[in-house]
Amino acid sequence: MSTIKVGTLLAADGSTTTQPSIPALDLRMAKAWVNFTGTSTVGINSAYNVSSITDNGTGDYTVNFTVNMANINYSMAGMAGANNTSLRSVGQAFAVTAPTVSAVRLQVAIVDATLADAQRVNAVIFSL
Repeated sequence: MSTIKVGTLLAADGSTTTQPSIPALDLRMAKAWVNFTGTSTVGINSAYNVSSITDNGTGDYTVNFTVNMANINYSMAGMAGANNTSLRSVGQAFAVTAPTVSAVRLQVAIVDATLADAQRVNAVIFSL
């Protein structure tokens, strides 16, 4: 197996190029992810392709994408925690709102399915 390491890719004429796309990898890479504070003033701690978070009420958030997904058939996975010892489930809120290409609505719940805010909420989105 060979390894190629470069700092800058140039076209044959010496002009700069855009970052190469490797289709086989594109399908396996997250199109967006976010880590945000879900209590008090909701705020993004770290993210990729997420422009903002909307607080819709207790345990109910909308993650807004910077660049739209290719379609509404994306997959979202997440987890949340209330403190160091309490994990909470995160699910896509299909019953509340239909998926869109520009955002995903998610809800955080405790064991009995009661919606609850979480100190830290994480979500990752995969799409074509």
